[in-house]
Parts: sequence; C-alpha cells; structure tokens
Amino acid sequence: MKKTALNVPNTLSLIRCLLVPVFVASLLLMRDIPIWGCIVPAVIYIITGLTDMLDGKIARKYNLVTDFGKFIDPLADKFMVLSSMIAILVWMLLLGNTTLALVFVWVVLVILLRELGVTSLRLVVAGKSGIVVAASMLGKIKTVSQMAGTVVLIIEPIIPFFCENHILSYVMMAIMAFTTLFSGIDYLKAYLPHIDSNK
Repeated sequence: MKKTALNVPNTLSLIRCLLVPVFVASLLLMRDIPIWGCIVPAVIYIITGLTDMLDGKIARKYNLVTDFGKFIDPLADKFMVLSSMIAILVWMLLLGNTTLALVFVWVVLVILLRELGVTSLRLVVAGKSGIVVAASMLGKIKTVSQMAGTVVLIIEPIIPFFCENHILSYVMMAIMAFTTLFSGIDYLKAYLPHIDSNK
C-alpha cells in the first residue's frame, strides 16, 4: 500500500481528533437526557477508542508508518485522554456528584502528570540519542483501563443499584490511577538510564 499523508491509519487518527469534541459536547449537552445522555457519549467514546487500537495495527501490518503518522497518532491519543478526563470531571460537577468529582480530580492529576512526564522523557531521549522505547505491557494495560474506566464512569448513572453508591466508578478510578502510576514508573525505569544528568 502506498505511503501518503492521509493513508488509512492517519485518517483514523484524524477522525479520533474530530470525535473528541463531539464526545465532549454530547457528554455535557445531553447530561439531562435520561439514558441516551449516557449511551450516546459512551458509544462515541468507544468508537474513538477503536480508532486508537486500529490505526497502529494497520500502520504496522501494511507498513504505512509515516512521519505525519508519528506526529498525529500520539497527539490524537493525548487529545482523547486528557479531553475526556477533564470533560468527565466537569460532567460530574454539573450533575452534582461533588464527592465523586473530588476523588476523580486526583485520578485526572495522576494521568496528566504521567502523560506530561513520559512525553517529556521521550522527547529528550529521542532527541539526543534517537532511542525509542516501545510501549510496555503495563502501558497497554493502562490504556485499556483508562478506556474501560471512562465508559464505566459514563454509563454507571443508568445502571440500577450502582447509580446510587458509585461502587463501579470508585473501583475503576482506583484501577485507572494505579495502572497509570505504575506504567509511568515503568517508563521512567526504561528512559532514565539513557539520560546523562551531567549534560
């Protein structure tokens, strides 16, 4: 297959970027609509997550890796993760779930700091030595936990029993926080040996 700037993987990444504001808008604007106010943003988020899983696999399988793809794919990932986390936090506050939001803000903080830290390390190491550390299993588990946790947080309000005590949300927030933290530590161990503190 021909390598072009807008090949299939890169198109999927661009679609992911475009779906993020659609997801945020549906989550916030439809919050007072029973059932559909949860289902619609959840479906949009799942579609967005599927593009994340597909673009990399297609690019590697058909040798469609491009410089534009190396730029747009991680950008779309960060755009999706950080925008969705902030949107859900605002959504919780608008729905009056203050206690849940106060807990979730710490999860968002962990995710934000991890993404900034790992991205900064990657840029420094790749810029100086050209070394690229592949995604670890912990990193993949982190991604899956964040996606699953996001969907659970959105649909829990329409699940009987759990909509009142938020047990599912608290469990998923704990899983998201721990997998994000430990994957960040894993990346630190991988990247730090390549950084010369004397330079």
